[in-house]
Amino acid sequence: MRIQSFLECRRQLSLGAEKYSGGPMAVAQFRHIEVNPLSSSHAGAEVLGVDLRDGMKDSAVREELNRAFANHCVIAIRDQNLTAQQFYEVGEIFGDIFPQHNSRFSVPDCPLIHYISNQDKFEDGRIYIPGEGYHTDHSNDAVPPKATMLFAVKLPNTGGDTQFINMYRAYETLSEAMKKRIESLQCVHVYQSKYSERKLMALAGEKKTVVPTQVIHPLVRTHPVTGKKALYINPIRIESILGMDDGDAQNLLGELLEHSIDLSNEYRHKWRSGDVVIWDNRCLMHKANGDYPVEEVRYLYRLMVKGEAPV
Repeated sequence: MRIQSFLECRRQLSLGAEKYSGGPMAVAQFRHIEVNPLSSSHAGAEVLGVDLRDGMKDSAVREELNRAFANHCVIAIRDQNLTAQQFYEVGEIFGDIFPQHNSRFSVPDCPLIHYISNQDKFEDGRIYIPGEGYHTDHSNDAVPPKATMLFAVKLPNTGGDTQFINMYRAYETLSEAMKKRIESLQCVHVYQSKYSERKLMALAGEKKTVVPTQVIHPLVRTHPVTGKKALYINPIRIESILGMDDGDAQNLLGELLEHSIDLSNEYRHKWRSGDVVIWDNRCLMHKANGDYPVEEVRYLYRLMVKGEAPV
């Protein structure tokens, strides 16, 4: 059955203001930062020549960082040295900070900053690797975050890459028949889909009454800045598609997932100490990799930036 292949696919995955034109990126002119593309997938660039502790106060630097983010979907700002509070203030360059759902990961001296660490464990003792399996962050919120930002505090010597999938390209390379088939479909997103192969940490007690039980979002969304359409799928959160049998819905989602993760759509980020990486949840999926010795600590700060209801 096709639904079996979808689940097998997800199991393998858990292991393993210029407008974007869909063609080659127009070369943007920057005077205060250096921006170097990092992939041919039209997603991914590094930013050099800026200390964010100073740059967050400079309106010209802020404008150029936002433009680089819009152009490249995910940017890595190299060689930073930030406290949790400074990281929070850097996040405000890109918008208002989004309150993350699971407060068990809050950094004590700055609760809107969360940490990502391989030192946490499930109740049964298994190591928890945050971010495994392709997904987009907090799509189970009625107004999901537009962006997620990480700061590499401590990294393992090898491994731990983050893979990003350009969902503009995933949509644009669909057949016209498939585009027509999915153009008006609406998906039900929950905290954790019953079909998800990845297990999430349970919500902290007070959040169980705050986080929505379910929300409905379009399968194809239009980016509010670029005006481009992107697939909006999340194998970890999507429970069903309105008006479809669950088996048929999972078959369709499996087909779209397999299409999306083609390597031509991928930028794979290899982390360096001091990297600040911000990506656009409205047009990317991503996943973390736990392919490093468990005794080596991986610790990053994480925040999210408020977005808009998908349309």
